[in-house]
Amino acid sequence: MRPFFKTWLTVCLLLPLAAHATNREQRLPNGFNVHTTSTAAVRSTKGAHAKVTSSAASSKVAKTTRQVASMPAKQSSDVLSRAVNVLGTPYRWGGSSPSKGFDCSGLVKYAFNDIDEVDLPRTSNAMASGHGVKVDRKDLKPGDLLFFNIKSRRVNHVAIYLGNDRFIHAPRRGKRVSIDTLNKPYWQSHYVVAKRVLPKEQPQTQLRLAKR
Repeated sequence: MRPFFKTWLTVCLLLPLAAHATNREQRLPNGFNVHTTSTAAVRSTKGAHAKVTSSAASSKVAKTTRQVASMPAKQSSDVLSRAVNVLGTPYRWGGSSPSKGFDCSGLVKYAFNDIDEVDLPRTSNAMASGHGVKVDRKDLKPGDLLFFNIKSRRVNHVAIYLGNDRFIHAPRRGKRVSIDTLNKPYWQSHYVVAKRVLPKEQPQTQLRLAKR
């Protein structure tokens, strides 16, 4: 009786576990696998779509950047060099030379003086109204002109963009030619527009055709 009782007890204990395990095998695999597979497929599809979208967006941004950044690098460098070389020169209203001092537009005229293709007017307002191509702030490049309205509704101050949100200008009476940043709330509140006055760089193919 003892061996029979032991066998009977073992069977009684194992039957519920076997049934539970059988039910799990019947319910979970199909539902779980289908759900997991479909989810994975959706995630995979979304991931592929995101990659394609991201790639397309990056390509578009790259093309836009190439179009916006088409001004000659050498001319931009020359402009910045002339401006930076007169850092510390005292402000003087109407001034346009290192020996006599600079006002804001005088500094810009001096910096662009050696660029034959650029002939800027004397005042900041005239520079802003009739010259160059408007540039979004996110597309600014070194050599672009920044225009501000200070104590006026019209443009009455101009600066030269250096890059990394910094610009060089002749601030006001009692100050000197210095470097400042667009991140300051003061300049953000008075910022009006940016213009690109440097000519676009011509493709080499066009230059070769012109020479022929």
